[in-house]
Amino acid sequence: MKRRIAREKALQILFSLDNEEYDVTTTLENTLSEEEHDPFLFDLVHGVVDKKVEIDERIKQHLVKWSLTRLAVVERTLLRIATYELFYLKDAPESVVINEAIEIAHVFGDDKSGKFINGVLSKML
Repeated sequence: MKRRIAREKALQILFSLDNEEYDVTTTLENTLSEEEHDPFLFDLVHGVVDKKVEIDERIKQHLVKWSLTRLAVVERTLLRIATYELFYLKDAPESVVINEAIEIAHVFGDDKSGKFINGVLSKML
């Protein structure tokens, strides 16, 4: 699975987990087919869930006039994924991680999501 697809699937899975109190393993199994089990995807999902408190604190420090709870779920989830990648995985260049988050925001978010994601992630770095 390409990393872009893994990031999009991670967004969908984490979005579900954020809206409902589902079990991570069950959500992964229900969302993915056998051929989609990808180590990068599993790392993103489990990593964001495991480090959610730390990730959210890092994000909160860079929000101006916003609270984490006021963010749209898509934006909040994309910020969590990108923050996890930037500060815990570090196997992709920062510019690639940010660009991927922006591109996915254009697909799943609204017109302003990409700019917002870019602004917050850029402040983190």
